[in-house]
Amino acid sequence: MLDDFLVRALVAGIGVAVIAAPLGCFMVWRRMAYFGDTVSHSSLLGVAIGLMLHVNIMLAVFAIAVLVALSLLALQQHARLSSDSLLGILSHSALALGLVVLAFLPDLRVDLMGYLFGDILAVSRLDIALIYGGGLLVLLVLALIWRALLAATVSFDLARVEGLDPARAQLVYMLLVALTIAFAMKIVGILLITALLIIPAATARRFSRTPEMMVVGAMLAGIVSVIAGLLASLSLDIPSGPAIVVAALLLFLSSQLLAPRINPS
Repeated sequence: MLDDFLVRALVAGIGVAVIAAPLGCFMVWRRMAYFGDTVSHSSLLGVAIGLMLHVNIMLAVFAIAVLVALSLLALQQHARLSSDSLLGILSHSALALGLVVLAFLPDLRVDLMGYLFGDILAVSRLDIALIYGGGLLVLLVLALIWRALLAATVSFDLARVEGLDPARAQLVYMLLVALTIAFAMKIVGILLITALLIIPAATARRFSRTPEMMVVGAMLAGIVSVIAGLLASLSLDIPSGPAIVVAALLLFLSSQLLAPRINPS
């Protein structure tokens, strides 16, 4: 029988993989990978503020991630810079601010490596409850805005003509990404969570004829990556978060080499 900590790690990792799949698909379709990096990098600032103010780390990370997403939307309306430039500014600024704030907490021992690269083997039953509870909320809300997001991915103007509200759907999507990063941070860490969002979705795209098929494929690719990464971590004594991402990378490379391209877009 598997050790209890390994069972918890598997359950938590599979939960995050399932939640990340549909969000990651939209990141791939809408070319928003850099947005995911920006939000994840801002998580360190959330961790630092949470520790400084003695509040729940997950809530602090979510609050800062939401602030960064809203700041991006505001800057896009007023700044004369491209979106990728704004994302670069926000991403590195938030990461640097997080490190500066942590420097002002010399008496507090911070497991920086754990936050940056995750510690899935240390997840608790409460963490699992938060992952599945928050994940259910994310999937339900995403289902409600699915049509608007999908239509806006094809054409923003067409979505408006159909009576949808793509701008609101985009904002809600950003908040869902922020929430997912907040409760998934412990699994693979701040620096690697975007990889778990992007790589399984990119792997599934190779085999998918429909958006729904790609979401299911991304879920399966994410689950396989979590299982393979955890087994490699235990057998080779390597960090679990990076091992999961490397497993996802190998699965992606295999899909590129072995499968015919079905969806060329």
